[in-house]
Formats: sequence, structure tokens, C-alpha cells
Amino acid sequence: MLRRAISILCLTAVFAAAADRLYLKDGDYQLMREYQVQPDRVRYYSTERSDWEEIPLELVDLERTKKEATEQQAIAKEANKVVEEENAAIKAERKLIQSIPADPGVYYMRGEKLETIKIAEPKINNDTKRTVLRMLAPIPIAGKVTIELDGLTSANKVDGREPEFFFRLSEEQSFGVAKLTLKKDARVVENASVLQVKQDRMVDEKVDIVPTFKKQEGDLLYKIWPEKPLEPGEYALIEYTEGKMMPRIWDFSVK
Repeated sequence: MLRRAISILCLTAVFAAAADRLYLKDGDYQLMREYQVQPDRVRYYSTERSDWEEIPLELVDLERTKKEATEQQAIAKEANKVVEEENAAIKAERKLIQSIPADPGVYYMRGEKLETIKIAEPKINNDTKRTVLRMLAPIPIAGKVTIELDGLTSANKVDGREPEFFFRLSEEQSFGVAKLTLKKDARVVENASVLQVKQDRMVDEKVDIVPTFKKQEGDLLYKIWPEKPLEPGEYALIEYTEGKMMPRIWDFSVK
């Protein structure tokens, strides 16, 4: 937004320079700072020679001079309005960022109200046993497993298809937005294959990560939003370390 504002100001300066022209009826013009119309002549201050000069009124195209000056004043006024609006938006966002709690978590702006998204309670499913994920550390399972959330839809409904979130991490690690799939009475966050070889565990994780934009706004605080409008469905913001199968999850639904 700041770069756009600077571009508008530069454009306004160019137009302002074009407006400081005293046009002549032969198509030529004199660069000037100001002018005065007298009965038979026009007195103007030349910016080229830094002095007052005069020219016969009959040689001056006053209509074109006034018309262009009016047009450029209108453009400058509109450009200033845009700059003021963008500055106000930047100030409002800074105020919003300062209001975000220091506690790790996900925060969603609904209109003018900041909402805290409650962290989800994922479960791990190996088709024979379904257990709360946070109770398992490390995961004593080999084979194909899924990390799931109860229910077919989230209680957290977002407005529109391009939601913006503020994500304060607990530590520097990977994070993003995942597209969830439905399975019976649950939403699947991650599919994984776990191979136990003696004391070592190898995990092949599959998560449907949605392309997003990320902007750091403070210490461990990021703003995150999708690159393209999200299709209706179930999603989650996740904070994770690859190979650990211990993601922190904040689910939401796009309708």
C-alpha cells in the first residue's frame, strides 16, 4: 500500500508540473508559477528565467490554461484522498496488531471484532484404535495412521472465501493452512505411514497444504491468508515439525 501511495504522489507531482503552463494560441506554452490577467496582457512569473514577464493577452489561450489547471487540481485532490485512506488503513492495522494477545494461537478478524480460534483436539486412528493425539508421545504405532478431528464440520465458520488470520507461534517452526478430507464421522488432517526399524521411526506424512501468503507482523506473529479463494469445505491452520506427527491444529469451515 505504501508503494502505491508513493506512486500516486509522484503521478500527482507530474500532473501538477503540467498544470503550471501558460498556453499560447499557437500551441506553444510558457512554464510559470502563477499569472495575472490584465486588460491587454498577461503577467506571469517564468520558472525558466525566475522573473516576471508579460505577453499580449491576444496570444494567450486562457481557456486551455484554466481547463488543464482545473483537471490537474481534481486529480491531485483524488490522489490525496487515496493516500489519506491508505494511511488510515495502515494505522488501523498497526492498532489491531498491537491488540493481538501474546499467547500462542490463532486469531481471526470478523468485521471489526478479533476472535480467538480454539485449538482443536486431534485424534490418531490406526483403524483399530482411536486415541487422543496429545496423550501419545512418542507414538507407539507402526503402519498406516490418520490424524483426525471429530465431526464432519467445524464450529468455526469464517466469512467469505479469503479469510485472514493472525498466527502467533509457540516457537519458530512450520505452519500453514491444510485442506481436510471427510471420513465417516471425522475430518482427516493428515495421512501417514509409520515404519519402525529397531529404535528408529520413519514417518511418511501427507498433508494437503493450501498455497498461502505469509507476512511477519511481530515476534512469532504472522498474518496468513490464501493465495486464491478457498473452495467451500473444511480447513485447518496447523503448526508442525515434519516427521513428528504432533501438529497443533485450529480448524475452520468455509461455506
